[in-house]
Amino acid sequence: MNAFDRIIGYKSIKRELITLADMMKNGPKYTKLGVKLPRGILLCGEPGVGKTLMANCLLEESGRNVFVLRKDKPNGDFVNAIQEMFVEAKKHQPSIVLLDDLDKFSSDPHAHSDAEEYVLVQTCMDDTGEDDVFVVATANRASKLPHSLLREGRLGRTIDVLSPKGKDAVEIIRHFLAQKAFVGEVNVEDVAKMLDGDSCAMLEEVINEAGIYAGVQGKEKIDMDDLIRGIMRIKFSAPESEDEVPESVLRATAYHEAGHTIVAEHLSPGSVGLVSVLSHDGSVKGVTNYYQDDRYWDDKVNMENRVIALLGGKAATELVYGKTDVGATSDVGRAFDIVDRFVDDYCSLGFDSFERRESTQVLMARKEARVECDIERYYATAKKILIDNRAFLDALANALVEKKTLVSSDIQKLKESVA
Repeated sequence: MNAFDRIIGYKSIKRELITLADMMKNGPKYTKLGVKLPRGILLCGEPGVGKTLMANCLLEESGRNVFVLRKDKPNGDFVNAIQEMFVEAKKHQPSIVLLDDLDKFSSDPHAHSDAEEYVLVQTCMDDTGEDDVFVVATANRASKLPHSLLREGRLGRTIDVLSPKGKDAVEIIRHFLAQKAFVGEVNVEDVAKMLDGDSCAMLEEVINEAGIYAGVQGKEKIDMDDLIRGIMRIKFSAPESEDEVPESVLRATAYHEAGHTIVAEHLSPGSVGLVSVLSHDGSVKGVTNYYQDDRYWDDKVNMENRVIALLGGKAATELVYGKTDVGATSDVGRAFDIVDRFVDDYCSLGFDSFERRESTQVLMARKEARVECDIERYYATAKKILIDNRAFLDALANALVEKKTLVSSDIQKLKESVA
């Protein structure tokens, strides 16, 4: 089995790592072309996305002597460890060095380019510049590293490792599910939509939590209900609760969340991965989880749709109950933040409103008036969508009161039943 087979999804990154491993093992065919192996690479991304796994696969497939360094010593001893490791790597070339969590090498929060640890790594890489020593590093935040370390000739190639989305998320979830005793009717696409964009570590933790729920109940296999409980517990910090809450409170929350869902589904079908109303700490916690592709925030129409969906909860409450929704403060605040970006970043009011310009009181007043006008317009759109889809709104709210949590396929079935 090839070590790279342990990397699930991430085809483009895997292809790049395979190429580097091939260059290390089959150097002559590249040398004939006048090609040189890069000095080093940086795998950068949020915690839990699999950077260290990818680096370890490269180490295994490189066919080289391996040296690994992590920050596990006090500063003075650690500086010596850096130097000693590069000396050994040079002595045992061809070699490959892993600097794991490189952005944690310096413990000084104010240090950056002048941090002793980073300066020493740069010096050691320069000292081995004529030797066959390849360096692979991992980091959560490249911004904490000095630019001089990330230039060509050092860690000149950065590979961004993002949280899995789309097909990658589905592949990884299938992989984790295959390691557990699951019943056959688990809908992987539903699960992927609920967890799309979360780290690999999060996906694994959710599936393990589902197994715990199944074990507590004495089940022989894990089912979709256990998975939903795991997602609510791990991702949304909303474990099941025995707290009793009045049905009127539960129903009001259900209409609020149904409002978000109906508007989002109308504007972008299939965009809601999960909607839930659960009693928690004596109150009801409502969650509407949106599914979006990588290009979501690159499209103003998509962003406008998100604003309208955010206002859908408030609109539903006021449509059904005829009163102001006092639980929509967070939704309204997020809607204002997005519309502010339209004005400040995208110059929808004109170039004089670009945020880098010094704002006058007159300009600020114009901005505020434009944002308020746009929010009113988006709110009216949300309300009209709900009026036009009242049967769907009522059906979804009733289903939430009964089942507490609905996934994407549940929403689609309800939508078809009232069409």
